[in-house]
Amino acid sequence: MKTGRTIRREEIERVWNIDRSEVIENIYHLENGTLALRPYHCDVPGWPSGEAEKYTPILLECFDRGGWFYGAFDHAELIGAVVLDSKWIGKHKDQLQLKFLHVSSAYRNRGLGTHLFELAKATARERRAKRLYISATPSENTVNFYLRLGCAVAGEPEPDLFALEPEDIHLECDV
Repeated sequence: MKTGRTIRREEIERVWNIDRSEVIENIYHLENGTLALRPYHCDVPGWPSGEAEKYTPILLECFDRGGWFYGAFDHAELIGAVVLDSKWIGKHKDQLQLKFLHVSSAYRNRGLGTHLFELAKATARERRAKRLYISATPSENTVNFYLRLGCAVAGEPEPDLFALEPEDIHLECDV
């Protein structure tokens, strides 16, 4: 049985139980403002070492300032999660960052990621945002997922977020 609900603060560390494994065959790079796909084989067995320790405090900060956390569950197992930050960003301070969106490997390609993304867009609209900002892992599957959902390469990457993840593909999406 799959259900969805908001994630409570004390449950945030459960996001690291999501099975992030995948085989990456290609990654995107930005070349003169255009996406370019390059071969890059990598077997990603799960979360990188130290990821939970580095990002859990960031997620807790996001929660404490009013971020939106939503999870998809198969019985008690967290199989997908999406996080929308509450901090306004962008030149006109009218964007919210999609801070986290992951679906466990066994549950991908079933519409769950799209559902979580659409819930985040609806929440951003309710909060009066004009756009979502996404720092996407440059893997072909991840970037193509966001492109299919109407995202486009950010015209002006958010400087602080770009500095944190310069290898990511920075995207925006109207909400």
